[in-house]
Order: sequence, then structure tokens, then C-alpha cells
Amino acid sequence: MKKQLLIISSTVLLGLQCATPIFANDFPEKPINIVVPWPAGGAYDLAARLIAEHASDTFSVPLVVQNVTGAAGSTGVRHVANANADGYTIGVMGTHAIAQSYMNPNATSLDELTPLVFIGPEPAALAVSSETNIEDIATYLDTLKDTPGNIINGNDSPGGFSYIAASMLENQFDVELTKIPYQGYAPTVSALLSGEVMSALLPIPLLADQHAAGQLRLLGVAAQERHPFAPDVPTFKEQGYDFIAEDFFMLYLPEEVPEERREKLADMFYALLQDTSFQDAASKIGLVIQPKPFDETERYLEQRSDEVYDILATSGLVDGSLTR
Repeated sequence: MKKQLLIISSTVLLGLQCATPIFANDFPEKPINIVVPWPAGGAYDLAARLIAEHASDTFSVPLVVQNVTGAAGSTGVRHVANANADGYTIGVMGTHAIAQSYMNPNATSLDELTPLVFIGPEPAALAVSSETNIEDIATYLDTLKDTPGNIINGNDSPGGFSYIAASMLENQFDVELTKIPYQGYAPTVSALLSGEVMSALLPIPLLADQHAAGQLRLLGVAAQERHPFAPDVPTFKEQGYDFIAEDFFMLYLPEEVPEERREKLADMFYALLQDTSFQDAASKIGLVIQPKPFDETERYLEQRSDEVYDILATSGLVDGSLTR
């Protein structure tokens, strides 16, 4: 009898072992949430919604975009970190997540997140209100040197990318802005168009149409090359200033998502991002798509984390408890 029970138990165990990969292959079986930590209408939101729109080419389930905003992106990051580690909650992150992890001891640590797939870089441009008489970067910087704080700049709360970019500009050129925080890119653009603020460093797709219409003025692109959405706007470097300020888009998971699910998601998203129809659609809205697989994404995050830390440390923005 004991021998028979042992045989039965072994058979059941073998059956369970065989069933495991079948279970893994069934994933995903329900909609996947993509959490955007900023309001609708911004660059992160546009990227997430475009991915969701093209998901049916790669995914058998829909992707649902969820905006979880607040605290310079920290609320959305925490929402993802606290989600069930089952692979059904994915976040979109950028410089803000790295910055907050060093600035705020209550923010989510990068150790609580698992990078998934790098989407692409997001270069910024310096824009000024059409109500100003500033025509180029030289005049902009001279104004700040002559009267520190005289230019009112719209940006994210401390830790958001546009705040980081403004701080980088202040540090590199030894100038001082009056920085006014807004909750996301869309309200910052509105403030710039209304004349409520005088300048902002923001992603170019959000500014190109207004620049073409004369509603605001793009002074320079903070990247190695000009942007196809604003080919008439020279880079900072072309104007004699070696200044680069780029954000990035990356998908990530809560930590401890099972490896087989993480690998499957990484492969599926990487395939989606490489799809020609997706890349064509992305280029039409000004998104630069340069996908990286999981291993390269992980290395990129480590490198970018070091770079952002150095920027924050130079600006005196690293919390004492988080100093390396």
C-alpha cells in the first residue's frame, strides 16, 4: 500500500512539474495596466497610449493606461511598486524616478523596481514665451547673468525632469532662475503660452506646433542633433554651448515578478517597439524610439542613475540620508 501511494504521489508531482510551463505560457490572461505617473497629455502619457493602441499586434490581451499622478511622479511609482508582483501592473518611468530615489527618503527606491524595456530618449528644448524679447540662448543667459532670477521658469516639482533640466542649466552656466512648479508638462505648456511663465525646458513634441505658429519661441535643442519636429531650431552646441538635457522612457515592473513572466513581457514589449507600424506612428508624434532589450535596459538604468546622482549632488539636492 505504501509503495502504491508513493507511486501515485510521484505521478502527481511529475504532472505538476509538467504543468508549470503550461501555466507560464498562458500568461497574460487578463488586461495589463500601464501606470503613467503624470497627467494625460504629457510625453509619458502619449508614449503609453501609443503602446496600448498598438498592443493587439503583439498581445492577446488589452493594455490599459492608468494615470496615477502627484508628488513629482512619486505617487505613480509607489503605486507600481506596491502592486501585486504578478506582471499585470507595469509602469512608465524616466529621470523623475531616479531623482526622487535620491531626494526623498520616503520615495520608492530603485531596488524596489525591475527595469523591463527601454523605449527611447526624450530630448528637451529651451522655450520662451512669445511675450519676451529673447531671440537666442546668448540673450537668455545674458539676461540671467545681468539680473539673477529675472526669468520665471515653469517646471515640474523638484525631482521631475524639467526641474532637473532647469537645475542643470543653472549649474552649468552659473545662473539663477525663478522656478515655478506645475503638475506635469501640459499645465507647464499652458503657463508658457499664457505668459504666466517666461521659459521652460520641455520635450520638443509638446512645443513644436506652438513654435511653428509663433505662440512661443524655441531657442535651442538640448541634444546632440536637431529634432525632426523642429528642424529649424539649432542645438545648444551649434550655438556654442555644450549642454545636453535628455529624459527617457522605460517600462518597469514591481520587484519579485516571476522571472518567466518578466522575460515574456520583455520579449513582447521589445517586439512591439521594433514593429515598423508602431515606429512610424511614434515618429508622427515626435517620439524617438530606440528600444533596448532587458539586459541593456538594466545597464542603462544603472548608468543613468549614476549620472543623475552626480547632477543632484552638484545642485545640493541629495537628501543627507541617501548620500553615497
